[in-house]
Amino acid sequence: MKLPDVLLSPELVLKNISEIAEFHRIQGSRELVESVKFIKEKLDSFGVENELLMDSYDGKTWHGTLASPIAWNPIRGELSYNGKALTTDESPLLIMAHSPGGEVRAEVLPIFREEDWNEAEGKVVIANKDWRNSYRKANEAGAKAFIAYREGTGEFYPYIGLFLTKEDLEWARIPALAVPESVAKELISKSLSGGVEVSLSVHVETPSREDLPMLYAKVGEPPYVVFSAHICHPKPGANDNASGSAMLIELARKLSEAYRGSFRFGFAFLWVPEYHGTQAFFERAKPEEYYANINLDMVAGSPDRSGSTLMLVRTPLSRFSIVSGLFEHFLWSFNRKGKSFSGSEIPAIAFKAYPYEMGSDHDVFNFFGVPGTMPITWPDRFYHSSGDTLEKVSLETISIIGNAVLSTALSLAEGERKTLRRFARGYAMKVLGELSMVRDTEESERLVMRGLARDSEFLGLNLGHGFEDKPWLHWNVKGVLNERLIRARNGNWEEFRELTEDRRVYSQLHELLMLSEVLPKERAFRTLSEEYGNVAVEKLERLVKLLEDVKIVTPS
Repeated sequence: MKLPDVLLSPELVLKNISEIAEFHRIQGSRELVESVKFIKEKLDSFGVENELLMDSYDGKTWHGTLASPIAWNPIRGELSYNGKALTTDESPLLIMAHSPGGEVRAEVLPIFREEDWNEAEGKVVIANKDWRNSYRKANEAGAKAFIAYREGTGEFYPYIGLFLTKEDLEWARIPALAVPESVAKELISKSLSGGVEVSLSVHVETPSREDLPMLYAKVGEPPYVVFSAHICHPKPGANDNASGSAMLIELARKLSEAYRGSFRFGFAFLWVPEYHGTQAFFERAKPEEYYANINLDMVAGSPDRSGSTLMLVRTPLSRFSIVSGLFEHFLWSFNRKGKSFSGSEIPAIAFKAYPYEMGSDHDVFNFFGVPGTMPITWPDRFYHSSGDTLEKVSLETISIIGNAVLSTALSLAEGERKTLRRFARGYAMKVLGELSMVRDTEESERLVMRGLARDSEFLGLNLGHGFEDKPWLHWNVKGVLNERLIRARNGNWEEFRELTEDRRVYSQLHELLMLSEVLPKERAFRTLSEEYGNVAVEKLERLVKLLEDVKIVTPS
């Protein structure tokens, strides 16, 4: 595939990142709404057709499978001890997202073991994992306040959210702070060597509701290639995810300029709060209008400063599409820097394509039948912390990913059918070849053919073929599955929580449900094994039973 002539400006993307990073974009907050309106003004200035769609953060509305957190605005927070003070002037992340207000003076109690909760009454407890569950235990144990920290953050404040609902406010009473690891270790050390008393204050506003904003823009007519990015997360959140939101602005500008009526696709652009917004969007969207999704999340990480590599998350086998292959091809094409000793080009950033993994809004598109793929720079040593600042992002990474997205969009829209057909065949063989080197691919081959048939409907490739099988399950309530949903339906949420602590099992559960919409049970499990190798069959069967018990899925 040749490279299109159109290129985006990484400098403009960087400027957009710097402007978005000024907003403290917590879900349920006013600044999240303001940040979306800021992007809308940018689109208006480009003449890109757009509309601001609204839902609600009120602590009781459900967005598909997700319960709305409360509306919440932080005002000021402070923590003081031994003549030292931390305030939200240094970082708004000091206040855990959705924390209740309050003022407290009490002794610190570190939580190391389950029995430590017996001593929590009247104390300020401090914990470093399982924060939301620990916060609930702190309330139940009579603690006066809660302090969280995360290993590996050093001097930076971690981003930790409680995502409290109205129902949670019946028990969630105490203020919660998040402190740098260095501060937490000092408090723990002083507590163990004689005790330490802290004073803390949290001032917040909790209005009855706030807008959940979804900004939707489009160029041309359906069917669309749709690009998405989550706009939420705290200040600064430069890579996560001001970078994806900023890149989306530049893509809208360039693709609106490049668009011609002869294109086989229009382009759609969606800025949303992560998961909640995408699921709210699909309550009004028509999945059949979309050919494929490219989700932009953390697309500016620097190998040198953030320790990032470049990952491409492919579409799942249940939603196989050549969109992943085209994107992979163009990522390789732009990811070049220098020559080997024999003159071969070598990559600028370490890069690998992976089978489908969960973790961002591409998930929801896949659940609703729209093949979704995602580039991401990972790991990022400043992930979900106050250290995720502008100087840590990379112009080179922005250029590689942004121009690969742009080239993929234009190739799909105006590429020669003959070239696309040849590419599609090659990509199908590549994916199956990679799998067949380690596992059988009988079921995978059928799903790849099914995906090529869908691609052909949009691109006119005359490849692949569909098939008719009796599906195992019907997925009644689509979206990101979670223990709160199971609890709300009076199911065994504790067992669900325990079984999905392994993120690999959790991700495979969602792919299993997508496979089960088109395959019988035995073949769905066989395909899952071909896709991922080791599969925890007994755990997955039990999880499906838990979902059946609360009617989230039912046998077909």
